[in-house]
Amino acid sequence: MTQAFIVTPYAAVLGLLGAALTINVIINRGRAKATAGDGGSPALAQAIRAHGNFVEQTPLTLLVIWLAETAGARPVMIHLFGAGLLLSRLIVSYNLNRTLDLTRLRVAGAGLGLVVLIAASITALTCWLRLAA
Repeated sequence: MTQAFIVTPYAAVLGLLGAALTINVIINRGRAKATAGDGGSPALAQAIRAHGNFVEQTPLTLLVIWLAETAGARPVMIHLFGAGLLLSRLIVSYNLNRTLDLTRLRVAGAGLGLVVLIAASITALTCWLRLAA
């Protein structure tokens, strides 16, 4: 088995979600006839924010999960982190495309994403310390 085997399908699905969010911005930009900003379109503003939030949160968390895996974290932990990140990004993306208001589901998705980042970071550091000892 090669390194970063478990995280690969999560990264791939998250990549597809990122592409879908990009396409959503492009479609909404065309509808609003806006070349920059949101052109005053609430739908475009929501699409931009959903994409931006994804780009702000996903890469670092995915990187830390990958580092945890390559440092020797248990496979079940990598699956939990990957599934948690994917679920959190789906929840937040869906909600931001519906409204920019702070909904309970959006808060829950953001909270889950933060928990995954913290837990994966601690796991990666713990595995690294074990390897460095």
